Amino acid sequence: MKIVAGLALAAAGALTSVPAGADSAWHRVGDSITEGVSGAVITGSSGTGAAKSVVDALVVRDNKEPGQNRLAAVHLVDGEGAKPTPLRWSGAEPVDLESIDAVPGKPGEYIALASAGTGYAFTIAGGTATVRKTFELPSAKGKANYEGFALAEQDGGTVAVWADRGKAEKRPGRLFAAPFDTAKFTFGKVDEADVRVPYPEEHVRHISDVKIRPGGGLLISSASDDGDDGPFDSAVYRVGTVSAKARLNTGKPESRGRFTGHKIEGIACLPGSAQGLLGADDENLGGYVRLAGVCT
Repeated sequence: MKIVAGLALAAAGALTSVPAGADSAWHRVGDSITEGVSGAVITGSSGTGAAKSVVDALVVRDNKEPGQNRLAAVHLVDGEGAKPTPLRWSGAEPVDLESIDAVPGKPGEYIALASAGTGYAFTIAGGTATVRKTFELPSAKGKANYEGFALAEQDGGTVAVWADRGKAEKRPGRLFAAPFDTAKFTFGKVDEADVRVPYPEEHVRHISDVKIRPGGGLLISSASDDGDDGPFDSAVYRVGTVSAKARLNTGKPESRGRFTGHKIEGIACLPGSAQGLLGADDENLGGYVRLAGVCT
């Protein structure tokens, strides 16, 4: 099993199981409002599709106060439980991290994005995430609250896609795409597209995360948020493609699954598999992860 250097410690110790009476597909990784999952990226997996798939991931948490945890490693054994291991953060401390992805072609390097549009490029060693560089997204017209950031290598270059979550009927979600220089952390010409989803129907954030599939397919999560105690509902959709030149081609969202009772804010696809890791930030109810076949 491939595990990012410095994260093997996440596999040690007892696994935390989902509470009795809850949906057994979901595994708890946090007990409070400071331990939700607002973004996820896969760092290793084995036994995909078997009775006990094993997945390692990094998850970000949208905490805002100094000293609160920003990043954790999660070791999931499907059907048994998940163990979160908080990681230390060294460098400029972010406020409200909402997404994370790996940097293509640079093993062990990641970028996490805060809701206001600041990106944090970092590496991990010895249980500590060390910030190498911070950068800002290109300016967007009007108000934006970013909840997704994804990277993919296409035709020898890197494409970035990021998302404003939108707000129910007031504002659609909005996807942005641009060529991205992973050495200079700069962006090329930006393309944009609106996204509205049919479900959830109330208190909806049209885009709560985004990932780029092989070939440029775009996968998003959507979620309803009626306050810190819920109720919460979510869905996953395929919404189109992004080209190697970072042009968006979007259409009617195609459902990949509906999930009641949880606010999905993180999605990540296992390599070579239809299985995806879903992460939920259920506010006062804590954080959860599960596997689901959403990455078709």
